Amino acid sequence: MEAVTLDMGQLVLAFIAAMGIPSAVMGFVMWKLERRISKREAEAEEREKAQEKLFILIVQSSGAAIALGEATARAVQRIPDAHCNGDMHAALEYATDIKHKQKDFLMEQGIQALWD
Repeated sequence: MEAVTLDMGQLVLAFIAAMGIPSAVMGFVMWKLERRISKREAEAEEREKAQEKLFILIVQSSGAAIALGEATARAVQRIPDAHCNGDMHAALEYATDIKHKQKDFLMEQGIQALWD
């Protein structure tokens, strides 16, 4: 076997090359990992915004359904031949009560969110 001789400049250059290649590979791996993490965070944020919008639409549709039920019950009560029984009055009171509880709860949550 023949011995390899390196002068000091070549030795320093070899050392820098040996240290630079693994660092460059690790830098690339970390860059790809950071990109993947930031992409997942962006997707999660997008899903969270969509869920928030869905929740708002569900609350609005619930309010619309209650309003429609109240309007229908009041319209039926005004018909002279309808002969509404106590169930109609109880359902109307229940719907009104739930509507107010929902409104109070959402207002409380909004105020708590302002304080947080």
